Amino acid sequence: MKNKHQNASQRAIAFLLAIQVMLIGVNAENLIQQGDSPITVLLWVVKESISLVRQASSLQEKQKKSLLPKHRRSEEE
Repeated sequence: MKNKHQNASQRAIAFLLAIQVMLIGVNAENLIQQGDSPITVLLWVVKESISLVRQASSLQEKQKKSLLPKHRRSEEE
């Protein structure tokens, strides 16, 4: 049962991250249409993408820690 819950939460997180990526693209397109410099928009996209990768990495680390047995978790912290 716990495995199914974790699998569902992993899929939900992946789905939400994919939506964030799409929103970054939509915002970038809007910024370009509003007249912002493509280089400025590209830099903004890179900054947002790095932030998103950090979020995903943090979530993955939290999930890994929650999967460890309790005695191993306390050794790593």
